[in-house]
This record gives sequence, structure tokens and C-alpha cells, in this order.
Amino acid sequence: MITEIAPAPERVTPGPAPARRARRTRDEVPRRHIYVPLGIYLLFTLIPFYWIVLFALRPAGSTSLVPWPMTTEHFQKVWTERGFGTYFANSVYVGVATLVLTTVVALAGGYALARFDFRLKRGFVLALLCSQFVPGALLLVPLFQIFARLSMINSLGSVVVAETVFQLPLSMILISGFIRNVPYSLEEAAWVDGCDRFTAFRIVVLPLLRPGLIAVGSFAFVHAWNHFLFALMFLSDQSKQTVPVGLDTLMSADSVDLGALAAGGIIAAVPVVIVFAFIQKWLITGFSAGAVKG
Repeated sequence: MITEIAPAPERVTPGPAPARRARRTRDEVPRRHIYVPLGIYLLFTLIPFYWIVLFALRPAGSTSLVPWPMTTEHFQKVWTERGFGTYFANSVYVGVATLVLTTVVALAGGYALARFDFRLKRGFVLALLCSQFVPGALLLVPLFQIFARLSMINSLGSVVVAETVFQLPLSMILISGFIRNVPYSLEEAAWVDGCDRFTAFRIVVLPLLRPGLIAVGSFAFVHAWNHFLFALMFLSDQSKQTVPVGLDTLMSADSVDLGALAAGGIIAAVPVVIVFAFIQKWLITGFSAGAVKG
């Protein structure tokens, strides 16, 4: 008896479904729709910077569109003759002191908001949020009266306190969000091991808040570095002025020294660029950690 063996069915390789391929084609964005807007934005961003560098590096009176031959006379002029060395040191002091004071006070207040329940807590948080709608100019009169009674007018400490007061509400809200993302069970485990609340916070919670603290501290530093109004109103001695006020002194009603002004602008921008270049990784990590609820 001969048994006929049925032929094996042919293996069919499935191909991409036409509907799926068409959907993928529709979803893909042409590269020109990405690169053209980015290129236009890059031009609008880089052209002003190139113009500043051009005026700062080319000799006075030159009309060349290329900074050649390059000169540093404008930088030497603003640093020595116009007192930008002193302005720079004052801005560093104000920025660093504001960073430290804002971070420490906001850390304590943010921990209280994140870990404790108390009466009028929601109202307090609402008041912090509403304070962000108050412009800094409205704080000038009360702060000036307070500093005058405390004999702090014409002192860098008055600018540090004013900048800290202006930065605290938002910094406190941000840090409280970072602390909420740290599981409360970690602190409880430290308490079981014999730590008190402060020790548990210092050993367990504080290392996990490093990205958030860097994000908050960097913005406090940059705002204090760039802020013009408080330094102008509270400091009358020229030797205690900061970089933004020093830039204003380079402009007069009759003429403007464009080379010196461009050089001063570069001096003012370099520290901020360096800060963001070194902390960009921590900055992105900090804001992504505070954006979701743990």
C-alpha cells in the first residue's frame, strides 16, 4: 500500500501591512519641517551674539564684518578704567550669597510643606503662588524703609536679602515637590535604626535632593546676577555696584561706547554660560524629578 505524502505548505513571509505602512508614512515628519524652523531660530539666536563679539573684538572705528585684526582694548578698558573688576567681584558675592541663603531657607521651608500638616497650609501655599504675580518694583518702597531702619542701605547685604526674599516663594514650592518624590518610608527606616529626624534627613533625604537643589540654586544665582533694579535702588556707592548697573553706566544721553558695552556684555554673560554648561545634566535631572509625583 502506497501512502501519498501531502506536500508541505509553502511558508509565506508576512510583509508589512499596507495600512500600517501608510500610517507610518503619514506619521513621519519631513526633515525640512524640523531643520528649517530650527535653522531660523538658530540665526535669530546667534546673529546678536556674533554682533556683540564683533564689536568687542574689532578695533574702535572699524566697520569690518569680521573681527580681524582682533583686539582686547575694549575688555581692558571696561575692566580697569570703568571698574568692571569691582563690579564683577560684587556680583559674584551677591550671586553666591543669594544662592546659599535661598537654598538653605527654601530647603527648611520646603521640608515643612512636604512632611508636615498644619493649619492654613493650603492658604500658605496659595499665598506663595500668588506672590509670584507681584513685580519686584512693588517691593522697593517697603524694602527700602526696612533697610533704612536697619542701616543696610548702600550695603551688598541689602541686595542679598532682597534677592532672597524675591526668590524664596518659588524655590520653596519647587523643593517641596522634590522632597515629596522621596519615599517617606526611607526616613522611617532611618528612625528605626536610631536616627533622629535631622540626622535621617541629612543622611537619607539630602543626597537624593542634589539635582533639585542644584536646579533651584542655579536659578537663584542667575537671577541675582542679572537683576538690575535692587542693586540700582539700594546701592549708591559706585564701588559697590554690580555688573548690570555697571553696564548701564556705559551708556549716556549723548553717546554710547559700543565696543566697551559689547565687552561688558560678554563679561556679564560668561559666568552664566559657564554655570549652565557645568550643571545642565543636574538641571535637567532636577526638573524631571520634580515634574512627576512619586
